Amino acid sequence: MRILSIIALWWVGVASLQAQTAYDPLAVEKIKSEHKDMTVKDEKRSREVPIRVHFPKEKTAAPVVLFSHGLGGSRENGEYYANHLTARGYIVVMLQHPGSDESVWKGAGLGQRMAAMEKAASGENLLLRIGDVSVVLDQLEVWNKEKDHPLNGRLDLKRVGMSGHSFGAVTTQAVSGQVAPIGKSTTEPRIKAALAMSPSAPRVGDPKKAFGEVKIPWMLLTGTKDDSPIGKIDVKSRLLVYPALPPGGKYELVLDKAEHSAFSERGSPLSKEKQNPNHHKAILAVSTAFWDAYLREDIAARKWLDSDEVKKVLEKDDTWQRK
Repeated sequence: MRILSIIALWWVGVASLQAQTAYDPLAVEKIKSEHKDMTVKDEKRSREVPIRVHFPKEKTAAPVVLFSHGLGGSRENGEYYANHLTARGYIVVMLQHPGSDESVWKGAGLGQRMAAMEKAASGENLLLRIGDVSVVLDQLEVWNKEKDHPLNGRLDLKRVGMSGHSFGAVTTQAVSGQVAPIGKSTTEPRIKAALAMSPSAPRVGDPKKAFGEVKIPWMLLTGTKDDSPIGKIDVKSRLLVYPALPPGGKYELVLDKAEHSAFSERGSPLSKEKQNPNHHKAILAVSTAFWDAYLREDIAARKWLDSDEVKKVLEKDDTWQRK
């Protein structure tokens, strides 16, 4: 009887330890962090790219996650996302893309804003955005080696993730494996995993040809009401991406009743639904686990993503799938 009691106590102890150490993508350490605004100068294109770098104060090399804002946005967008990842020990670099940033609508009259935004959602600006990603990575490599720079030795540039919302999602897709109908590849080989909020299929061509050769892990986040008046991109287009991806490290979350603005800090004047606080909780949970799994190669994070544990942070009508 005594032996059985000892075994029972041992099992209770093991179960208690496992419960204490269970993977939790929403847990954050009390990591002090800060951000700095910087400018990347691209002399070849006579272009300057503003960035905001969020980083923990601990001076150790950390994985890097880039973020590309949506049409009309800025490097100040996505703060909730950047702050959470920084608290998890990541360095987050928020890009601002001149020509498709807030300068498009600031100063324009209400009647001109929509037309200006439509004009800015162009193939020319997409190519500029694609170039911005590589130029920023080039500059990060330089700063990481500069003795007196705030980022010296802080960046683990062998572990780089790319993410973005809306036009930023299109940018993310273009630099992480999507194949254009014509022209040369725009894939940036330094990117090891990609996350697209409000992704979309190309307007022309077969989605399978566009996404069938994606070699790195991808996560797609959208909503059942994720329509965009700019470019008339609807939910149907967003849902064409995941089925076209090859298996292996591919994930999709569709948030019930989430509109296009669900992925930003605040609602849009065009919103018809009240923002659901659980949407941000779910976004942060699955995106953090994704980066942990594929940038940090965290086995516990990968197991969490590939189990039913994910559903504990979702609501009953949200849809989650993986392959």
